[in-house]
Amino acid sequence: MSSKSPLAPDHFPALHDIEGVTLRIARAQYKQWDRCDLTFAQLCEGTSVAGVTTSNICCSSEVEMTRDNLKKGTARALIVNAGNSNAFTGFRGREAVQLIIDKMTAHLGCDADEVYVSSTGVIGVPLPKDKANAGIDKVIIAAPCSWEEAAATIATTDTFPKGARASAVVGGKTVNLSAIIKGSGMIAPDMATMLGYIFTDAAVKPAFLQQLLSAATRKSFNCITVDSDTSTSDTVLAFATGKAGNAPLAGFDDAGADAFAAALDDVCLQLAHLVVRDGEGASKFIEIAVTGAVSDESAHRVGMAVANSPLVKTAIAGEDANWGRIVMAVGKAGEPADRDKLAIRFADKWVAQAGLAVDSYDEAPVAAHLKGSDISIGVDLGLGDGRATVWTCDLTHGYISINADYRS
Repeated sequence: MSSKSPLAPDHFPALHDIEGVTLRIARAQYKQWDRCDLTFAQLCEGTSVAGVTTSNICCSSEVEMTRDNLKKGTARALIVNAGNSNAFTGFRGREAVQLIIDKMTAHLGCDADEVYVSSTGVIGVPLPKDKANAGIDKVIIAAPCSWEEAAATIATTDTFPKGARASAVVGGKTVNLSAIIKGSGMIAPDMATMLGYIFTDAAVKPAFLQQLLSAATRKSFNCITVDSDTSTSDTVLAFATGKAGNAPLAGFDDAGADAFAAALDDVCLQLAHLVVRDGEGASKFIEIAVTGAVSDESAHRVGMAVANSPLVKTAIAGEDANWGRIVMAVGKAGEPADRDKLAIRFADKWVAQAGLAVDSYDEAPVAAHLKGSDISIGVDLGLGDGRATVWTCDLTHGYISINADYRS
């Protein structure tokens, strides 16, 4: 991995062991690098699955096949390839995925639509079948590995492995959730992260798990952006093994359903924030809270307009309290706004209200806030009760350096 992001946590968290999940890694050598790049999560029989995927029209065969598989609602295996996204590769890319699925179904004795494959990396290069074939042979006999090793293996331009955990009491049983994610660039909310996987020992019916994951995504992965670009491979999957022994959750009327939903929300938000904290070249983690909009949806769109503005992001990188750029971004969002009702703050200091700079504005505390690594921006539109919070990072020369020579 590259030099660790200055926004990274001090250490990888101690994730819960999830009964019914076994992790293994191997070297398929999809790129010329000296590291593992193939991850295999073996799942017990009866594991429920739910997922959300990219809305990018030029998605990979892996994404298309994942969407088809989700109709069944059960899973026995997850295979993640790093270094090659296998997107925009036509029938050759699909044949490579089918090869992986066929080998895994033969190994586990499961149905083809219980095998989930994800790939991430360079677009437009078919996944080599010989490496895919040899990689699966290696990974199915590999020794079990740790969550941290699996998180490092699914990474591409990430600078640190990312994991999150949570617990809940469901029907008198303690259930655990452990999750890993990769993502650093090409991050925007059109699903919206790169590759994320959540594992729980709770028993949850597939339809309800899908309902909960979709809701959690709207409040987490759909509220982050690094560069406004949506990957061809974005996928988040949740797997529930049922080994905790609780009565299967089928709806919010079931005991513990609210607690499990809150734990899933928590894990997804943790993962989403970690992706932003590893934004390519990032030096600042930025929270943008929008209030006073005509609706929550409108507030979200205003927030994303601010979060995706290169001018706002470069100003934050330069620690410049240029709130005029935020005004610009609000105005271009295409959402209801009134210049003479608009108010803007940094941290708890209002810099503009009623369409004007505040009379008592003192830039010193704002400048001090911008020198920190965690930046808070508030926008109040003064029009209604709509609100939303989104997260992004600053835009530095580091982002250009990483992406200017990504393939070479």
